[in-house]
Amino acid sequence: MNDMSLSLLVASSDEAFRESVRDNLLNQPNARLIAEYPEVASNLYVRVLQELERHPDAALILDLSGAPEEALRVLEKVRQAAPDLYIIAADFNDHAEAVIQTVRCGANDYLILPIRRTDFRDSMARLERAPRRFGAGQSRLGKIYTFLGAKGGVGTTSMAVNFAAVLAQRKQQTVLLDLDAIANDVAMQLGAQPQYTLVEVGENLSRLDQALFEGFVTRDPLGFFLVGPPDSLDQRGYFSDAMFRDFSAFLVEKYESIVIDAGRALSDDTVLGALQASSQIFVVITQDYPAIRNAQRYIAYLSRMGFNQDQIRLVVNQYTKKVGPHQATVEQIHQTLGQPVFYGVPSTPAMLASINKARPLVQDRQTVPEWDKAFRSFVDKATGGKKPAAGTTSKEEERVASAAR
Repeated sequence: MNDMSLSLLVASSDEAFRESVRDNLLNQPNARLIAEYPEVASNLYVRVLQELERHPDAALILDLSGAPEEALRVLEKVRQAAPDLYIIAADFNDHAEAVIQTVRCGANDYLILPIRRTDFRDSMARLERAPRRFGAGQSRLGKIYTFLGAKGGVGTTSMAVNFAAVLAQRKQQTVLLDLDAIANDVAMQLGAQPQYTLVEVGENLSRLDQALFEGFVTRDPLGFFLVGPPDSLDQRGYFSDAMFRDFSAFLVEKYESIVIDAGRALSDDTVLGALQASSQIFVVITQDYPAIRNAQRYIAYLSRMGFNQDQIRLVVNQYTKKVGPHQATVEQIHQTLGQPVFYGVPSTPAMLASINKARPLVQDRQTVPEWDKAFRSFVDKATGGKKPAAGTTSKEEERVASAAR
């Protein structure tokens, strides 16, 4: 018997099913649930692949019962994307033909619903005996980096714009999406006047290919593509969360990096769809108390929605080591939010000047060389050029933030 722990992912639209899995895992001390997906959707494979990069030995429990035909198509797509993934399918149908069809679609094991403890225990024993996949390679999918502002005025848009600009300068195929339909600031910060918007993308989603998409987007002089909401506030509902999941699947298959300015509308369906597809979610805050309080609410909501701490990164913008009377230190932010600060980006008056000039501050590296170096270090760390240390201590948090001085 293998004494290594089992890492499990579970995908089901039924909260009772997910609760049943959690309950059965209480009797499996060597198994842990590392991610839950509340929908069995066409882009499930994207989220699974993202999780496998962090946990290459993980197995997937997939509930087919909600919509069996669609779920089998999802199963096939997951299997094609991750040939070595161990998949346990579950359904109420106990006919031999159904089991055979499920195995042919890519399942390694089959659980009859409702789950019985003995069946679940036996399934875990079979998983434990199966060959493990430690050291699996990186997926070929692009990465989605989403910037979510804890409140207005924390610099979410400028962070996203400069992040995309750095990636483009590094010759990555990059798309910058503005999902903040109210502010719609990305085009303004880039001096762009887009002819087409996300409305046209949504209307043509069923026939979207790379050539058509690039006909709808604006190309920035630095090389990345930009697309955002229409200027008119009357045009709403051009993307549902399901449509955005399909759109995100298209993007990660065609481009290396997708950077999203999500604004701060966490309850927006499109924003939620973007967060679900994201490799990393940067919750942008300042050291001011209102931003920290809102971040606390945001992180609690994301946790309830099934996001884990590996996906959520706290980024302090306008960082200063010498805090004022109504500001928090990095250690205090960690204590309050229960999560270390991923990076601190310093304040510079040149940022406002660059916004007024409608060009990213990183475009000219000599404008503010210290800030430029700090921001590029943030991009390195965020994209894997510089790995965050495990088990961050308070001193290490201070070092992470003060590296932005």
